[in-house]
Amino acid sequence: MNPIRLALADDHPLYREGVAKTIADQADFDVVGQGTTAEEAVQLAQQLLPDLMLLDISMPGSGIEAARQIAASCPVVKIVMLTVSEQDDDVMAALKAGARGYVLKGIGGAELVEVLRKVHSGDSYVSPSLAARLLSEMNAGADQAPGRDPLSELTAREEQILRLVAQGLSNKEVGLQLELQEKTVKHYMTNILQKLQVRNRVEATLIVHEHLSHNN
Repeated sequence: MNPIRLALADDHPLYREGVAKTIADQADFDVVGQGTTAEEAVQLAQQLLPDLMLLDISMPGSGIEAARQIAASCPVVKIVMLTVSEQDDDVMAALKAGARGYVLKGIGGAELVEVLRKVHSGDSYVSPSLAARLLSEMNAGADQAPGRDPLSELTAREEQILRLVAQGLSNKEVGLQLELQEKTVKHYMTNILQKLQVRNRVEATLIVHEHLSHNN
């Protein structure tokens, strides 16, 4: 099995090198490049086309701007932000720019590696301490439609798939469990995101958790 190719950009060399070593020590990862600025991050992504790109938000040139350019020019590269910023605006801007993951720098090495594996497999991730605030911002205008069940527009099959995704399963794992092809699950997820009017799996998952908490 081919290793997961990862490049990272962070302007703090000691921290960046420590993260790179932690990841490189895993048998299923290959750290293929490192940079210190947004410009270097974009160059690494375009030249190397890694499977994953790990970006700091506050590096020179802005990690969010780097994410935006990488998502536009290299859509096959999955982007994860690794940052100290807990600002709602940064979280939303990173996800809108195309990031699949938003991880706080207090995370442990083993947990970071597991998050990267999940994102590589097709999942999305936001640090749990930020998820509730993100949901509140997403639902800021929802008070105008009290009592509306956001899942009501989904078919039974779509709701079944979304609930499995909310448990952390990848498209491939959902397909195996429901005896569907992975591309079929991807097609369902596209429809689900459109119906829920959300941008990605993270936001869809948060809606499921909110729905379940209101009905318990």
